[in-house]
Amino acid sequence: MALPRPERLVWDLDWNLLRTFVVIAEVKSITRAAERLNLKQPSVSNALRRLEDRVGRRLVERDATRFELTEVGRLLYEQSVEVFGTISQLPLLMRGISDDVTGHVMIATASHVVSPLFDRALSEFHRNYPRASITISVAASTEVAKQVRERRASFGICLVSQRDPALEYAMVYREFFGFFCGPHHRLYGQTGLTLADLRDEPSVSFQTDHISDALRPVALLRSEARLNADVVGVSSSLEEVRRMIVAGLGIGPLPLHVARRDVADGTLWRLPPYDAPPAIDIFLLVNPDKAMNRAEKALLSGLQTLIAETPLEDRIYQG
Repeated sequence: MALPRPERLVWDLDWNLLRTFVVIAEVKSITRAAERLNLKQPSVSNALRRLEDRVGRRLVERDATRFELTEVGRLLYEQSVEVFGTISQLPLLMRGISDDVTGHVMIATASHVVSPLFDRALSEFHRNYPRASITISVAASTEVAKQVRERRASFGICLVSQRDPALEYAMVYREFFGFFCGPHHRLYGQTGLTLADLRDEPSVSFQTDHISDALRPVALLRSEARLNADVVGVSSSLEEVRRMIVAGLGIGPLPLHVARRDVADGTLWRLPPYDAPPAIDIFLLVNPDKAMNRAEKALLSGLQTLIAETPLEDRIYQG
């Protein structure tokens, strides 16, 4: 007896077509998808056509000026990402099956995650499970959340602007941001400054320094200080923002506890405001639907235990 169409779709679907469609959906272009997949453009167009034939619905609406997924296309993309996220975990899960706790842990973090508590969790994990391995990738906070959502990362540590209902959140620590300048800046070494002294100064900052993003408190302070509206340099990396500040491109924000050593060494100079600096919370992001190997479970459990056992006042880094 022939299977009904929905069931036949599941059994007959070509996984390569799904993979091609995911790339098309992410880059929003047949041409760019072909470049990323190292295929010829007609092959990618044909793959999309074949997938639409299998599904029996249009997946993409496109013309010379428009490229967007249909409602069915968005649904298929979201489910395909979930499927590939699950499959990508299989080698790690199988590698972790042995008498000892082995396996690999993929941690995604924002660039300015500087926390003794996180360092302690890593140290204790390695001491207890020396055969397990770790990769820490640094990305913008939105990308960290995306990796956790798609189960490409074991867990993430980053800033949060909007919570994803599919993820679980726990505050790891709170940091405070201040404005700094480098040795070549005209305000370097000056004392008794006020916020008014920063007016119209050029600045550099993080990509998330926007009213609607994770560094909203810093963006509000920038507006209050009336810094020049044209930011001359941006990066998602703390090291690169620091580099631009030290090089004299402009004033920039940094976590106080991270910049403390540079201030002591004379590489950076703290600027106003000196009282009530903006506070930013850093979160642990976990996808409860991710299947974890034993190494991932052990490190995550250790970190969560340290967070739960450490009083909030000891997780506030004043700098």
